[in-house]
Formats: sequence, C-alpha cells, structure tokens
Amino acid sequence: MSREPTPPLSGDMSTGPIAESWCYTQVKVVKFSYMWTINNFSFCREEMGEVLKSSTFSSSPSDKMKCLLFYFRCLRVNPKGLDDESKDYLSLYLLLVSCPKSEVRAKFKFSLLNAKREETKAMESQRAYRFVQGKDWGFKKFIRRDFLLDEANGLLPDDKLTLFCEHLQHCLQKRRKHCTGLPKELPPPLPCKWCCRQVSVVQDSVNISGHTNTNTLKVPECRLADDLARSPVFNAMFEHEMEESKKNRVEINDVDPEVFKEMMRFIYTGKAPNLDKMADNLLAAADKYALERLKVMCEEALCNNLSVENVADTLVLADLHSAEQLKAQAIDFINRCSVLRQLGCKDGRNWSSK
Repeated sequence: MSREPTPPLSGDMSTGPIAESWCYTQVKVVKFSYMWTINNFSFCREEMGEVLKSSTFSSSPSDKMKCLLFYFRCLRVNPKGLDDESKDYLSLYLLLVSCPKSEVRAKFKFSLLNAKREETKAMESQRAYRFVQGKDWGFKKFIRRDFLLDEANGLLPDDKLTLFCEHLQHCLQKRRKHCTGLPKELPPPLPCKWCCRQVSVVQDSVNISGHTNTNTLKVPECRLADDLARSPVFNAMFEHEMEESKKNRVEINDVDPEVFKEMMRFIYTGKAPNLDKMADNLLAAADKYALERLKVMCEEALCNNLSVENVADTLVLADLHSAEQLKAQAIDFINRCSVLRQLGCKDGRNWSSK
C-alpha cells in the first residue's frame, strides 16, 4: 500500500473562502489479494448447489493492515452452479467467515489466471457491499462451464483452475485532522496586471543555472510595480540604489530551484498550484521574502497534513519562521494525540514553552 495521500486543499486558496475552523477525515481503504488453485478441476464431483471452499485468509500482518487482521474470509465456488438458473456456469463468492465488528463494507474483483499467468475473465462488484459474519457476495454466473473446460481457451493448464481475488475494504479506523485558529481571511491579493498570463511568464523571467544551483531573476521594468510589490524584499532591492537595481538582476543561492519557480509563479499570478508538494520549503521562502499571503497558504497546507510522523519537524519549522498559527496547531496536535509517548520524547514541554 502507498502512504496516505496529502489531504486536498479546499478550493483555490488564493481566491476561495478560508475557514476559521475545519476538519479533514481520511477513511482508510486497504487493498489485498488472494489466489486459490484447484488441481484436477475436471474431476470435481460436486453436483449443482454443492460447494468447494478455500482455506480462510486475512490481510497481511503488516502495520498498514492492522485494522483488518481479525477479518477472516474464504472463497466459495460451485463448480456446477448454485441452482437451476446457473447450472451451466461456475458460481463464485467471497464469504466473510468471522470478524470483530458487526459488519464491514468491501468491494471485490474475481478473475482467472490463464496458462501465461495473466488475469482474464474478470468480474468486479460495482459498489461496496455490506458483509456480516457468514454472509457472502459474488457472481452466480461467473463463467460458463463449457467455455472453462474447452482446452483451446487455455484456462485450465494441466487441469488447474487458478482463481484470483482482489479485495478493497474500508478500514474502520478513521484518521481525523482538525485545525482551529488560522486567520478568517488571507492577506488580500495585490493587484497584478499579469495575473491572466500563463505560467510560461515565470520561465521567461527566471533562469535556473544547473551548474551553480543559483536562481537568477531578471525583471523587465514594466513588471516591477505590480508584480514585485507582492514581495517587499524584492521590491526594495529593485527600487533603491542597490546592486540589484543597477543590474536589474538578483541572484539567489539559498532557495531550491523548484521552490524558487513556485514562489515566482505566485508573485506573477497570485497562485501556487504545486504548494501541497513543497509547502515546508515554500513556507521558508515566503517568510524570507515577506510574502505573507503565500506564507498563510503554506501554513494551512501544513496544518491539513499534520501526522504523528511529521508533527515534530513541522513544529520546528513553524518556530524557525515565526509561523505562530502553524506552531499552535502542531502543539495542539501533539497534546490531543499523545504523540510524545509514541515518539519517545520525554521533554516535550520545552516545545510549548518557547
């Protein structure tokens, strides 16, 4: 399983409403698979309605699947169909043998593996079905027997039937993230006559040197008043008798090139479409160049993504760059989730006393 995705930001943060308080809930969905091989399938003597069952199985005993360890399932197959309506078919079902809760919702997909070990004849549920202990869901007419037994179709290599089941289950553990206290409104956007320009505007004006990792900013005079006014630091460089003003050029050595591009994109357009991917580094750059609106946007993105794994680093980042709202939320997260014990930190009080 991949790591839990970063929660999406609500709308376009540069123009949309900003909530004073919000909650983000991520419902975990766990995917795993199971393979069942039946040897000498053509000799199965089961009659219509009679059943073969696989061994019981549960999810892999890994940390990411702890919520499913005590859900046991099996596959159930009727080689000659479930009833008169399906007597010419193989019927296939997923059965919930036992579980610690009253119910669980899951999607599933069945397929056959052919002689090349490729999935074929797949059928999947169109929605998440409600499973209770002893309940099964599946397909009464999964595949026609005559098609399955035809050697030309290659579905029974060496008379082995191999069934493959993929299972997608809603994990009952939910992860909630809640933040309060951020400003009701972002700092207002500054007028910018270039806001309607495409992102290529940024690339026209920013030269990234791969050899020195230096960001070189060359700005046409017609853009100074509107665009660089977003950053008082840049504005001061070009308006006063400084070296940057004389050369109409500034070199920046302490910002990652991709972060620098995103910062300049914000300066020119008022938007930062890649903010959620680099919010931590972008926050540092926004603080250095006094981009208050961008800084608040970064704080909100980081608040939305607080977790046990990153809260300590986020708290340090907030403290370094005077991001008071983010710092408050990180401390609140630590207090609410008791992550100090999980992280093995004994002196967490020092964080909140600064």
